[in-house]
Amino acid sequence: MLSTFLNHQWKDFWRSRNKTGSIAAQLLLGFFVLYFLAIAIGAGFGMPVLIEKIFPGKNVIEVFNGFILYYFLFDLAIRTQMQELPTLSIVPYLHLNIKRKTIINFLNTKSISSIFNFLPFFVFFPFCFIKIGPTLGFLTASMYILSVISLAIFNNFFVLYIKRKAINNIAYFAGGMGIIAGLAALDYFHIISVRDASNFVFLQVAKYPFLALILTLAAGLMFKLNSDYLSANLYTEELSTKNEKKVSTDYAFLNRFGKVGELAAIELKLILRHKRSRSSVMMGFFFLFYGFIFYRKELIDSDSFGKMLFAAVFMTGIGILTYGQFMFAWQSSHFDGLLANKINFKDFIKAKFLLFTISATVITILSSFYGFLSWKLLVLHLAAYLYNVGFGTVMVLYFATLNYKPIDITKRAAFNFQGTGATQMVMGLPFIFIPILLYLPFGLINKPYLGVLCIGAFGLIMLFMRNFWINLITKLFEQKRYKIAEGFRA
Repeated sequence: MLSTFLNHQWKDFWRSRNKTGSIAAQLLLGFFVLYFLAIAIGAGFGMPVLIEKIFPGKNVIEVFNGFILYYFLFDLAIRTQMQELPTLSIVPYLHLNIKRKTIINFLNTKSISSIFNFLPFFVFFPFCFIKIGPTLGFLTASMYILSVISLAIFNNFFVLYIKRKAINNIAYFAGGMGIIAGLAALDYFHIISVRDASNFVFLQVAKYPFLALILTLAAGLMFKLNSDYLSANLYTEELSTKNEKKVSTDYAFLNRFGKVGELAAIELKLILRHKRSRSSVMMGFFFLFYGFIFYRKELIDSDSFGKMLFAAVFMTGIGILTYGQFMFAWQSSHFDGLLANKINFKDFIKAKFLLFTISATVITILSSFYGFLSWKLLVLHLAAYLYNVGFGTVMVLYFATLNYKPIDITKRAAFNFQGTGATQMVMGLPFIFIPILLYLPFGLINKPYLGVLCIGAFGLIMLFMRNFWINLITKLFEQKRYKIAEGFRA
């Protein structure tokens, strides 16, 4: 039966309308896979030498032990953004004499083929053979390998379970990201040490090799949990169409905005119900921790806001940028229907502004935990927030009137370049460089706070002019709506 499913998917790929684009995407993806495999192989075979050079005088195996859980924590974070749910159009098979278990086994088997499950082989296995085996014995090396395989399988099915649960309740995805973020934050603030925890776990495996079976048991339990959920929910949106109860289409907090709120609620549903749009929004939460790369103590103490400005603008405006770069194209499949309906275009544009403002506000509030590093970052984030809701929203909606490329929102977001063109590339330039240009004169005369104030004031002025910009963009949209519709039909 497995070969039958694979044969059907192979035929579906070659007979699809977008076959050429799919082949190009797969070739590009293959290039990246080979690139990362080459890096993994190099890291695996060179790890003993690298550890000795980077950590001179340290026990090589102890350093290696501390690295393992770090890797899988990072692996978990990347998987949540990039690992695709294995899908199978099961509707044609449901009326046939095919056991439900057979379909579930195919989906689980297909998920194992993810590149994320093979990278640990090349990163960790060479070290186990080169160093662990000769030093601690064949049995210990085998248990190390079993532990690595178990952790990879656990991450694989944990991410799939969270993503499937998030189809009906996005709180599960937020909870999964919260766990990862919490562990990263605790390690960053030296409250706990992931390295010490990892070293302790694998030191016990080295002493008592069969303790590795606990990790195998955890992977098996996660596999069973995922399989049980699939068995009970074969009709979820990711696999087929589930008959959902008709609930109020309104989000209570949007009711106060009248017709604009109703249009915003409809688009919010579109975002949450489709893979690519949902991934674009979730990316904003993932990049909340981008500041840990840029916000270093020496920069904060010296008021070097210019060097931290990009991170602040990027974090508070990532939702606007990632979702806004494909504005109108998200609705390309039913854009003709929008034009044919009695929709006030001004309200339509206002709804976009409203969603952008809500997105930036939520992310800015969530990013307030950087205030624990310094109150200065709160000031920087406030200025960046005003810039994004004032200017960033106008910028993306203006460029949206120049975007005529459709996208399929049911496709995955990772390595998906459909709808990407010169418009998206050009749009990023003012987003990045205008706040830098506003800050630069004050940075040169060593008045960093005035520079931050200038950025915030610019955003506030643009915000006060929102009605003017709404009227302007509405006029542009009305002039170009038929050209946009024609492009979306291509």
